[in-house]
Amino acid sequence: MTAASTPGTLYIVSTPVGNLGDFSFRAVDVLKSVSLVLAEDTRHTRHLLDRYDIQTRLVPHHEHNEAKSVAGLVERLTGGESIALVSDAGTPLLSDPGSRLVRAAIDAGIPVQPVPGASALLASLVVSGLDTTHFTFFGFLTRSGRERRAELDEITAMRHTVAIYEAANRVVATLAELERLGNGGRPAVVAREMTKQFEEVRRGTVGELRAYYQENPARGEVVLLIGGALPTPVSDDAVKERVRALRASGMSARDAAATTARELGVSKRLAYAFARDDSEEGE
Repeated sequence: MTAASTPGTLYIVSTPVGNLGDFSFRAVDVLKSVSLVLAEDTRHTRHLLDRYDIQTRLVPHHEHNEAKSVAGLVERLTGGESIALVSDAGTPLLSDPGSRLVRAAIDAGIPVQPVPGASALLASLVVSGLDTTHFTFFGFLTRSGRERRAELDEITAMRHTVAIYEAANRVVATLAELERLGNGGRPAVVAREMTKQFEEVRRGTVGELRAYYQENPARGEVVLLIGGALPTPVSDDAVKERVRALRASGMSARDAAATTARELGVSKRLAYAFARDDSEEGE
């Protein structure tokens, strides 16, 4: 296939995570207009397309065939065809296949456009009651081994909200591991079956939610959110010690105070007071 003067567009189309009414008018129009719709499970997506009378051809696109199919899809896009990528539910590429195709399309100069819509991650986050100013999304954690422990240690150290996709039968195990690492008192939310008939948003601490789901096993699709860790209080002696070390290295009182405040998370005023005291003691 030769390249067209104007390539087609790769559309990344979000689909409902549960309630089919969350499908946008634009998404319907795009899926009707493209040459192909790439789907993880064509049988699953066919139900959605039939609901909106979309007759576009469905083609499987998942983690097992993505590497082999990307070159042919890019060739079709270069030839002028437009293609839509969907996942089984929600926004593609968030713990779903598609990143290889998007990267290849960008490298080939093909326009890539989002068609925004539902996302279990964002739906859970905005109703969690946790801080949404900053958050880190981990997707699905590694099932076991050193990498999983490293991920849990990273979560333990984070001072902002963390979002995790978790299988329902592993919710208790993950909460228990976080609890053993000293996170039992941190605020947490289990958001389950978002936008579906049995939607549930349960709030509490990590320990409280572990205990609840131990007695009432979770079912369905789960997003687990963990509030940020509270900063560990820093003693005055630790501040004094750091200030003195920086002053001894030749740093000015003002610079030593600024560096100490940044490193230890204390106020510059407090650090500067100790820096000045140290200067006066040295006179």
